[in-house]
Amino acid sequence: MSVARTTPQDGVVLLHGISRTSRSFRKMEIAIGRAGYTTLNIDYASRRNSLQELVEEIHPAIELFAEALDGSVHFVCHSMGGLLARAYLARHRPQNLGRVVMLGTPNGGSEIADRLKNTFLYRAVFGPAGQQLGTHRDAATMALLPPVDYPVGIVAGDRSIYPVTGALLPRPHDGRVSVANTRLDGMADHVVVHASHPWLVRSDAAISATLSFLRDGRFTSTRP
Repeated sequence: MSVARTTPQDGVVLLHGISRTSRSFRKMEIAIGRAGYTTLNIDYASRRNSLQELVEEIHPAIELFAEALDGSVHFVCHSMGGLLARAYLARHRPQNLGRVVMLGTPNGGSEIADRLKNTFLYRAVFGPAGQQLGTHRDAATMALLPPVDYPVGIVAGDRSIYPVTGALLPRPHDGRVSVANTRLDGMADHVVVHASHPWLVRSDAAISATLSFLRDGRFTSTRP
């Protein structure tokens, strides 16, 4: 993991998506740091452990980071990282929690996971957490993801670079998650940008939207 220290009171935890690393968030991390936030960009074993196990894996670092801040701790999450944040905050919510931004997170599940989760290749690539990404969630997974009662802003993409898996999704979608399934009951705001799923973390429009929500609690600078 990398920690970029600046002088601000608030901090931002970045949680990458499944099968990605903290490096995927580097452009976003730099932009957030330049906006005046301290950042904690965490690597975690997204392919080896379940969401329950991942919550405990990331907890020590986030706890230390949040306690060292004089201000709020915010979360910016890509794809499954948003589900991990929801599960984490349900179990270890910091007293100084601020806002949460999710980019391409399958809050309503993924139809691709529904179709492929029992195949050998999907299991090998996405591991235990990948089994928890479908649209039909069991009681244990639902208990991990209770309703949100904190400010959540969601950035969805409507471009795809995946012609095969994209065919499994209702339009519009980002090639991995449909725009409809990024939505979440209780969210504060939602915006769609012209980016595909893996590039949401590097999209200038998505970065601008993220900074807007961290600052204002809404996507004021990204409306069409």
